[in-house]
Amino acid sequence: MSAYTKVVVGTDGSESSYRAVDRAARLAADAEATLVIACAYVPADPRSVSHAADQLGDDAYQIRGDNPAEDIVRGARERALAAGATQIEARTVRGAPVESLIKLSDEVGADLLVVGNKGLNSLTGRLLGSVPADAARRATCDVLIVHTT
Repeated sequence: MSAYTKVVVGTDGSESSYRAVDRAARLAADAEATLVIACAYVPADPRSVSHAADQLGDDAYQIRGDNPAEDIVRGARERALAAGATQIEARTVRGAPVESLIKLSDEVGADLLVVGNKGLNSLTGRLLGSVPADAARRATCDVLIVHTT
């Protein structure tokens, strides 16, 4: 039996983050742990969304739609089921990714936080920080950084 009973995984809807969901789901299934899938969001007004979409280019999928965070966790839940997880909670959390994941992990009593490595080895990530590096530094539970890129 694994020491992990509650696993939190973050996703932003990218294929890379879904790979982290797949790994977390397999781990949760093997451990018979509860998997909590989370997507952080920041509400924006329509003008901001339009401007951000222009800036994000191919990554604009993260901010479009009526409720993209709900759609993202729904898709991640389906992937987690396919990967073998049976006890799944899907949550949308308001706020920046790292802060939201840390807060949620603490709230649910997670003993493992799973994130993808996207941004970890980029110049921007080294200068400004990245979700995996910041999560590893700030989490109060174990952190698994999955090689997803």
